[in-house]
Amino acid sequence: MASFFKDLWTRFSGAGGRDSASEPAAATVEYKGFRIRPAPYPSKGQYQTAGTIEKDCEGGVKEHRFVRAETHASKDDAVAFAIVKGKQIIDEQGEGIFT
Repeated sequence: MASFFKDLWTRFSGAGGRDSASEPAAATVEYKGFRIRPAPYPSKGQYQTAGTIEKDCEGGVKEHRFVRAETHASKDDAVAFAIVKGKQIIDEQGEGIFT
């Protein structure tokens, strides 16, 4: 479990791991007034499902980061699944994800 959190921290802090600068960022998807930015990261030879949900609000941009337990053999599969999960989070929680 500690390794999971270390991998997560490494991904979101931008330190260590594979050279993420050499991997292009996944395209942002607009959905119901939110933006989903898939951000899978390498973990133990696979790609971890992760991303960010954003929305422009009166006080500025609100952001919610998510990481799921699912891993995928390819980055493309992880990106596609992160989009599905982002949509599911929006459908289930709406703007409640920011509270």
